[in-house]
Amino acid sequence: MSNLLDKYLFQALDAYPYNLEDAVESLNYALSYNEKNPIALSLLAQIYAESLKDYETAKEYYQQALAEDMYALDVYPKYINVLLWNEDLDEAEKLIDFALTIKGTDKAVLYVKKAILFEQKKEYKKALQCLKLAKEKTYNSQFLDDVKEEKKRIKSKIPKKKSKTKNSKESSKKSKKK
Repeated sequence: MSNLLDKYLFQALDAYPYNLEDAVESLNYALSYNEKNPIALSLLAQIYAESLKDYETAKEYYQQALAEDMYALDVYPKYINVLLWNEDLDEAEKLIDFALTIKGTDKAVLYVKKAILFEQKKEYKKALQCLKLAKEKTYNSQFLDDVKEEKKRIKSKIPKKKSKTKNSKESSKKSKKK
């Protein structure tokens, strides 16, 4: 039975994202052999999130996948994306903090997700701190470039403070007019 389950999982993974009909059909077969298979549940969640934009259903499938195997490490970043897209920020923060405690998770990716979370909350300094942690945990040059781009984008959103010289010039002009 495991061979058939694996066969349908591989077919679903091969079909996604180019042939959603075949992917879903293969997932349905796989889930008929094991309705709690975390790989099948996760891919189904991904289809609901990325292709159908049905975040609530995607969340349910991701929750089921993690309930079956909390060490399904690939699930965490995808599930966090869904929570961020659905603006479930408190839930996303809790999941990120939990995922950071799991041995083997990609900490750099999780810190970038946390930075995006803080960016959405307009807490830019916290976001930049998370990116600093992501940079420390990155062991891949390409991903390091991605972290730098995230940092640039977030820094561009920080409101500029008025300079003191400009304010003092304006106040001296006002006092001269009096």
